[in-house]
Amino acid sequence: MPTPDRQELSLLQQAAGFAPAENRAFLRITGSDATRWLNGMVSNSVKSLQPGEGNYNFLLNAQGRIQGDATIYRETGTEPATFLLATSASQMEAIRSHLDRFIIMDDVELQESGGHPAGLIILGRQAATVLENLGLPAMEPLRLALADTPHGHLLLLTPTCGETPVYELRSTPTAIEALGSALQRLQVPQVSADALECLRLLEARPLFGKDIRNIETAHDLPQETGQTHALHFAKGCYLGQEIVERIRSRGQVHRSFTAFRLQGEPPAELPAPIEMAGKLVGELTSAGLVPLPEGPVLLGLGYLRQEALDARLRHGAPGGGQELTYPGGRAIPRT
Repeated sequence: MPTPDRQELSLLQQAAGFAPAENRAFLRITGSDATRWLNGMVSNSVKSLQPGEGNYNFLLNAQGRIQGDATIYRETGTEPATFLLATSASQMEAIRSHLDRFIIMDDVELQESGGHPAGLIILGRQAATVLENLGLPAMEPLRLALADTPHGHLLLLTPTCGETPVYELRSTPTAIEALGSALQRLQVPQVSADALECLRLLEARPLFGKDIRNIETAHDLPQETGQTHALHFAKGCYLGQEIVERIRSRGQVHRSFTAFRLQGEPPAELPAPIEMAGKLVGELTSAGLVPLPEGPVLLGLGYLRQEALDARLRHGAPGGGQELTYPGGRAIPRT
């Protein structure tokens, strides 16, 4: 459970801070068949990426269930095209194993990239200005670049296109330590992991392994997560595409990723069941106290079945027996 710190969260909302880029791993995908093969393995179109561009992807099984997530960038200056898959370190072994099983007669090689072993992220409303003060380019979202700087050779990534700008800088441990010192001289403070988690809860960003279930359970469908930017509906066939297209043609899923404001005690365990009139209608997958101007507010993320949302719209809430409850309090959906 994150410890609320209003000053840190305000800093990210109004200025900028930095933090270690932990739990990160990278996989280079090379070979003359890399573009065609990888395009058939992930949910977004890597075939359409220009050098230096990236996009967010799901890796699915044949039943359309999510096996992992990653941002995939096309590297610059290489022909044939090569790709850098960036994901959490906790996923790397499973993702590599998943991909490796589908290399049959293809000229494709998977190699874990250790060329930039250390990293930090700079994030916040003024993060672009901080990069410029470091002499680095403030790139658009979902981009990759290499830069030679006084601090060393850097790999720059912009891994998201979310509400808060985020830049990831990777290099040797010595170079990243020098960058951290330079940021402190610029009076850019280091922020805690709790502040990053509070920002995630506030912006309702699902986290793989917590809100999107891990590879062992293979439980969640792409459209259930609300991350439609991970899907491309005109790219052609890929693993799991038939199920994704079937859901799209029907126009809805049975449950959806939902942000909640919680009234009561924090859930003792996660995931925590959500009930309506004694019936299980969803679950909380993340929760925490977030320091808002009016004081710490308990926020949650999770999934809610469509019939529960429809019932609240029909009957109004609270009241009418349509309240959503979890062990410890009430869950109120928020936009």
